[in-house]
Amino acid sequence: MTTTAEPSLLVGDTAPPAPTAQTTTPARSPYLVGRLYDWAFFLLPPLLSLLLGALIAGTEFGEKRLWHDGRKLTGAALLTGTLTHAHLVAVFFRSHGNTALRRRHPLRFFLVPPLLFAAMMLSDEVALCTTVLVVLWDVYHSSLQTFGLARIYDRNQGNPPDAGRKLDLWLNHLLYIGPILGGATMLAHVSNLESLDALGDTLFSAIPAQMEARHRTITWTVIATGVAFLAYYVVASLRLRRRGHRTSPQKIFLLVSTGLCSLFAWGFNSFGQAFLIMNVFHAVQYLALVWWSEGKRLRQRLRLDRAQVGAPLTIALFLGSVLAYGYVAEMAQIEARVLWSIAQTVALMHFWYDGFIWSVRRKEV
Repeated sequence: MTTTAEPSLLVGDTAPPAPTAQTTTPARSPYLVGRLYDWAFFLLPPLLSLLLGALIAGTEFGEKRLWHDGRKLTGAALLTGTLTHAHLVAVFFRSHGNTALRRRHPLRFFLVPPLLFAAMMLSDEVALCTTVLVVLWDVYHSSLQTFGLARIYDRNQGNPPDAGRKLDLWLNHLLYIGPILGGATMLAHVSNLESLDALGDTLFSAIPAQMEARHRTITWTVIATGVAFLAYYVVASLRLRRRGHRTSPQKIFLLVSTGLCSLFAWGFNSFGQAFLIMNVFHAVQYLALVWWSEGKRLRQRLRLDRAQVGAPLTIALFLGSVLAYGYVAEMAQIEARVLWSIAQTVALMHFWYDGFIWSVRRKEV
């Protein structure tokens, strides 16, 4: 998600001019890791998460609010928040845990985080702006995770890394952000802008009220734009196919299932568990991606690579550490300034780091 190139979870720095679709390379395995791993952790999670939302709808876990560590929240909200923060901090296993990446970006990894943390600790204005930025950047970032996975599946068919890239980029924005803007959860995503009123801002703080008043118009605009773009996407994809582009069934399944999940969750909030549905599958996909990328290196660093139970023990330590952080970060109150500032710093670094440490075009994955 750099500002100098089209951003993505898995695409970062500016690449050389894109080759044409005719210059396809020999196809590799159609999967990122393997059939079972991909279906369990990358392809099926959106639909399984939607099913989870349906199963807990109306239950005590999903509806009953209980006092927990000074906060009143549902079990579903606690699960959602814990998983969200857990996947955010997992990026540090890739950024700070990978020697090659540490050497490549020392200032970004070791100077920027403490400076950002200090700014939030010292300035209420910075802390408030950071809160708003985290919410908005999270929406943008989340749509790019599916985009990144889709590009891997497209590459694995032997297609050039830039062929159809812009089409997939905008399709993922449409599938993820479209239902938010035009759906039932729009106000929940932009309501934080109202807090900027405390800084004397009258432009951005008025956006939630303006969007609510024009929600019907926004909805129909999103629908019309979406239908037109989907038609264009199909036509453009057929043209690419005629030029030799190989279609990835895994990519198609991922895009369709994620789009349906986003529509039912963000668009209609059908089961009243939109945030749980979308955040659970996003977190599962990301944790699985980090484990695949860094699991072996982590086992070696812990000197468990030769132990008989090395892999299970390393997985337990990996998941246990990020989930423990996730719980603490979720329960951190704004009054607990240190914990809250750490959580905000981790979130922003996650969004930023993902933009340049994963790259299909630079063969980082």
